[in-house]
Parts: sequence; structure tokens; C-alpha cells
Amino acid sequence: MAQARQTFERRQLGLTMRRLRDAAGKTQSVAAEAIGKARSRVVQLEDGTATASEADLTTLLDLYGVADETERATVVDLGAQARRRERRGPHYDVLPDSYLRLADLESSATEINCLEQGIIPGLLQSPYYLRAVFGEAEGVLWKRGGKEITERIEFREHRQARIWEASKQPIMRYVITEDALRANMGSPEVMHQQLTHLLKLMEEHPSLTIRVLETTMYGNPLRGTSLTVFAFATRGAPIGYATAAFSPSAYFDDEDEVAGMLRVFHHIWERSLSRIDSQMMIEGIAKEL
Repeated sequence: MAQARQTFERRQLGLTMRRLRDAAGKTQSVAAEAIGKARSRVVQLEDGTATASEADLTTLLDLYGVADETERATVVDLGAQARRRERRGPHYDVLPDSYLRLADLESSATEINCLEQGIIPGLLQSPYYLRAVFGEAEGVLWKRGGKEITERIEFREHRQARIWEASKQPIMRYVITEDALRANMGSPEVMHQQLTHLLKLMEEHPSLTIRVLETTMYGNPLRGTSLTVFAFATRGAPIGYATAAFSPSAYFDDEDEVAGMLRVFHHIWERSLSRIDSQMMIEGIAKEL
């Protein structure tokens, strides 16, 4: 392993290796012994400040009991990306199981700032709502009757558990547009459950603040789009994230680009209803159902 500056690609690799090690129940010392390195080198790898050779990654995958060939190939590809010279521009995650790497970033963040338009964000979705979301896509975005919908539901539930059941949660700021609260997702009963779920989350998790952007509000330069910015305190620079329906999701780690995303987020945050007024609006819409 060679000492390296933290980049997005190296951070992705590090978070993946940490998740696999934790799942295997192995310590960093055991991992270091397996590849003949000091424990500090495994720490650096998992922190995204060191790269790893293909041989070392393969040894660690064997140690962690990773048998799935697709998953092993993905880690090797991540390692190759991490060893390359830093490049500019957004990073498009086109490797398999990209949703797992999003969850790794999410659960390691100390702060999450998210603007979601037209839909309730994944972390905030209630059980019946998230099933309705994937139900609308079944038979359209993927074949009906396959295992994909089950896998997507299980992953989203796991992703939620990683945040809501954690001993220490990040500071979370969410802006949701009013039309998402009034949407016809599933049924009126599903929407009522979803709205009460939002209220319960805010009550149980002081680190979470939800603000509603009213439909009548002017000054939204991101109409029709969504964004998320993850911050990591002293453990790394913030990372921006933007989804797309028919192309890979894009990650941004350029300082100016991420600063611009945060600037737009706070612009919309200030134009949204306060926490208390947002709660009152959610309660009012729920009573209408």
C-alpha cells in the first residue's frame, strides 16, 4: 500500500473495505497481519488516505469471506480507480451495487443536507410508502415478478436502519417540496401513514430537521432536480450527490462545485417553512386524508 491523498475514489474503496471487514467480524490488526502490513496501513486504507494493491485486496477479500465474484470484481475495480492519478470533474459510479456505496457514505457522514422535490426522500420513507414507490416502477423500470423489487425494498430498509438505529446520528437537514406531501402515492392511507411517519421521525430524532418548500414559493433555482451534500467533519472534504433516472448517479468532490451545491441548498432552506410551521403543514395535510 502506498501513502496517498484522500480522494473520492479512495474514500469509496475505504468505506467498502470497512463494511466488509465489519460484516466478517475481523479486526484491523487481523487484516494487517494477513497482508503483512502495520495496522496503521489498514486504518489509512479504510480512511481513504492509502491505496492497496490488487494482491492485498484479494487477500483481504479472502479473509473477509467474500465469495461473490461480482462483489470481488467490484472491489478490484474500485482499487484500480483509487490508484489512478486524481482527475477532475464528477465521478459517475457505474460499478455494480452502487447503492451500497451511497449507503456507506450516508452512514459515515456527520452532516446530511438534502433537497428532494416531488417525492419523500428514501431515508424518510415509511414502510408502505417505499413499497408503493417501487411498485410504480415494477414492470416499467425493471421486469415484473422478479427479485429486484424485493432486493430494493430490503436494501432501503437496511439503509434506514443504519441511520436511525445508530448510536450517534448525523445532523440532518431535509427540504421536501409541498407537492411531495400531497402526491397520490399508493393510496390516501399510504400517504397518511407517510405523513405521520415524518412527524414521528422529527419527534424521536432531534438531529433531524424537515422543512417544507411551499408550492407558491418563488426563488427555487433547482426546480425539478434534487441534491444531497454529505459532510464528514475532520475526516474528509464534503461530497455532493445528484441522482438521475436513466444514468449513473454523480458524485462531486471539487471544492468549488460542492460549495456551489451547499450555497443553493441554503438558499432554498431559508425560503422554506420553519421546522414548526412545516410540522403544522404536515399535520394539516394528514388531517385532510
